[in-house]
Amino acid sequence: MMQVQPLADLLTGLGVPAAGSIASAVVFVVVFVLVYILGKAIVLPIVDRSLKSRDLDTHARRPLKKVVSIGIVFVAISVAFGMAEYGNFLQSLATIAAAATLAIGFAMQDVISNFVAGVFIYTDKPFRIGDWIEWDGNSGVVEDISLRVTRVRTFDNELLTVPNSNLTDGVIKNPVAKEQLRLKFVFGIDYDDDIDESTEIILDEARAHPEIMDDPEPSVRLVELGDSSVGLQSRIWIKDPSRSDFVKTRAEYVKAVKQRFDAEDINMPYPNRTIGGGLEMTGLESVVEPADD
Repeated sequence: MMQVQPLADLLTGLGVPAAGSIASAVVFVVVFVLVYILGKAIVLPIVDRSLKSRDLDTHARRPLKKVVSIGIVFVAISVAFGMAEYGNFLQSLATIAAAATLAIGFAMQDVISNFVAGVFIYTDKPFRIGDWIEWDGNSGVVEDISLRVTRVRTFDNELLTVPNSNLTDGVIKNPVAKEQLRLKFVFGIDYDDDIDESTEIILDEARAHPEIMDDPEPSVRLVELGDSSVGLQSRIWIKDPSRSDFVKTRAEYVKAVKQRFDAEDINMPYPNRTIGGGLEMTGLESVVEPADD
């Protein structure tokens, strides 16, 4: 490994001014570059293979590799400082860090909170890239997950950059976390219509739809007796759901049931109100005066 003193003696012999400082700087740069290149060429591939062997997703491997890269830079600087005879880099860094800890702690509370939340997202895996999630009245498809923020593309094609702490402090709904998703829809029929016939129509249309699963089989439950309708709740299952599948399948299914109801003269009433009564007005004699002839 390159030494400072022999290089300084060589530069002094060549008449170079400030030979010692120049020699230290040259050693620092050369050692840093060598250690950094070796780390990138050897350590990173080993880490990448190790992460892949643990079946970690791409979004989980990316930030971990960034952390390793930062570690390589830190090690390269430490070794370069030592070889350049600049003193103990770690000791100097500890002194500086101790002096700046309080100020940095106050200034980076949110950043640290989001970083820790990002670690929890990687370990708990409440969602993955490509998942459709819902939280705090928002919804969309996850496009990227970093250690600080998560980027979500809404269904209006808007990009939301969400701090990770917002996603770990509240409730997240992930409809596509599993391979199957159950959909529910309430069909309202008239009180005069036959419940068994309506139920059979709802089940027939569910069995006829190619995207609705046979196992678990569709089911219908009477769930309410409303002011103007009887509520029959249909429960169906779809496989490998995404939001587009969910919306498309439900729309086609509901449309098919509505068309069958129309063909079988089954009414789907809408809420209505009948207002009755009268209005009595008194004391008009004192207000209305007879007209002069």
